[in-house]
This record gives sequence, C-alpha cells and structure tokens, in this order.
Amino acid sequence: MTTPPPLSPPSDWIMQQAQNWPDGARILDFAAGGGRHCCTLDHAFPGRFSFVAIDRDHAALAALKARCPQIEICQLDLEDTNIWGFADDGFDIVIVANYLYRPRLDDLFGLVRQGGYLAYETFATGNEAFGHPSNPDFLLQDGELAARLPDDFTILDYFHGRIDQPKPAIIQRLAAKRQPRNF
Repeated sequence: MTTPPPLSPPSDWIMQQAQNWPDGARILDFAAGGGRHCCTLDHAFPGRFSFVAIDRDHAALAALKARCPQIEICQLDLEDTNIWGFADDGFDIVIVANYLYRPRLDDLFGLVRQGGYLAYETFATGNEAFGHPSNPDFLLQDGELAARLPDDFTILDYFHGRIDQPKPAIIQRLAAKRQPRNF
C-alpha cells in the first residue's frame, strides 16, 4: 500500500480557534481536500471531536481516509445547486479554508447549528500581487464575510491583510459564533 503524499500544514489560526471549541463537537471540514485541518485536529485533540470532510475531489478524499480512517468523508460538488444532503442536522463547527463560492455562502452559514462556530479563512483582494489566486471571483473584499453573516452570528475574530507564513498572501479570517435562539 502506498503512503499518501504529505499534507500542507494546517492554518495556525484555525488550530488556535479550536482551543475554544466544545468537547464532543461535530465538525464539518468544508472543501477539505486532503484533510489538512480535520486530520491535524483529530491528532491534536484525540477523541475530542468527530469530523465530516466534504470535497468534490475523490482522490483527495481517498488520501484523507487513508490517513485518518475514523473521519467520515463525503464526495460532492459543493457548487451544485442541489440541496446538500449532508447538511440536514447542521454542525457544531464549520471550517472553511482557501475556498470561496459566493452563490452558496448563505447556505454555508446555514450549516452552523445554533450555538455553533464558524472558522473561515481564504484569500482576499490584494493577493494578486502574490500570484494565485488572482481571479476576483476567488478573492474576498475587505469586510465581505462579516457583511454576509446572518444577524444571529457574533464575530469573535476578524482579520484582513497580509500574512508571510506559510507564504506571503493577502487573506481574510473570520471566526464567529451563532447565537442560540431565544424562546
């Protein structure tokens, strides 16, 4: 059996956010690719969380499953207009890294259960100076994620600017918590 290729390192910021997440949380790694976040979190916090990793790339998900067989995987085109069947119950935490598809942002935010968390980090305007991605369709405008969040989310952390590690880029980060319903 061949060993899957090594993963890119996870986002230090997402790893820091995980310190605040509740034990027993069900986490969705959205557009997970090879699982750099869910696999690393699973190893860093053994038994603390359960994971669902979703992506359209079958080979990446197969490599993820080889690394972390306990993680549930789901292959699906995330940009399809069909209903996301994996999302019926929602998730305690939704992680998104290096992915943006604006037409489904509202649906994505809807995946976070009441009282749950969102950790979103991707490229932003200005990244053109550093190479790929440079297409504006894949670059967030300053404040865009915060402006798109439903009213029942509280922003816990926000950043839009330059990072130098793991390589120079302009990114946007948003950590938010969905408030429980008041009855």
